[in-house]
Amino acid sequence: MAMTDPLGDMLTRIRNAQMRRKSKVVTPSSKLRARVLDVLKEEGYIRGYTRIDYEGGKSELEIELKYHEGEPVIREIRRVSKPGRRVYSGVKDLPTVANGLGVAILSTPKGVMSDARARRENVGGEILCNVF
Repeated sequence: MAMTDPLGDMLTRIRNAQMRRKSKVVTPSSKLRARVLDVLKEEGYIRGYTRIDYEGGKSELEIELKYHEGEPVIREIRRVSKPGRRVYSGVKDLPTVANGLGVAILSTPKGVMSDARARRENVGGEILCNVF
């Protein structure tokens, strides 16, 4: 059966792995998922990720989760724009997540980036997810 929301699936895998205190989680690879993971790494929410290529063109992303004093660094990760309801925002209307402590990840014409970077580059786009 085809997956309707691949990004939502990756966020759920991260959420579930952190509830079980796993050090790593594996998810199928795609360019969008890799770009979202780049933003999570830049913002310090994950240690990093590696791409694992298999024969037949399949590949997976192995995500190294980050913990601070035994607690997950990601307290909440939530999908905003879903396949059934896309959420777009102009640069002036970008939301602040947890009074500026969290990050909104956007897909913009200039690529996938955090809300702070989108404000600096004066660009809006689709709000993919919120992380706190």
